[in-house]
Amino acid sequence: MAVASLLGLIGLGLVWELWLAPIRPGGSWLALKALPLCLPLAGLLKNRMYTYRWVSLMVWIYFTEGVVRAWGDPAPGCWLALLEAALCTSLFAACALHVRLRLRHAARLAALP
Repeated sequence: MAVASLLGLIGLGLVWELWLAPIRPGGSWLALKALPLCLPLAGLLKNRMYTYRWVSLMVWIYFTEGVVRAWGDPAPGCWLALLEAALCTSLFAACALHVRLRLRHAARLAALP
């Protein structure tokens, strides 16, 4: 779920700012916001706990952008912003659940004799 949400955010960021509702006609440099989202992709695919932790913090930057642009952008930008906020929420939930389950599993293994 985390990888799917992250890929959705990357795709949405590119499509939104280049074709669907760019700030300027013909696309905008704001599409570069998808680049930082590409960095944690390898760590999530390799199941690295550290990556899940810091992605759960980084995603709130994109969530904030989604909420602000949902409030101020005209349609269809406001709908894309709401989709961004929803994808951020699902990414956070997936990361938090993953970390919680891994820590619980590690605690059970440590308690074994």
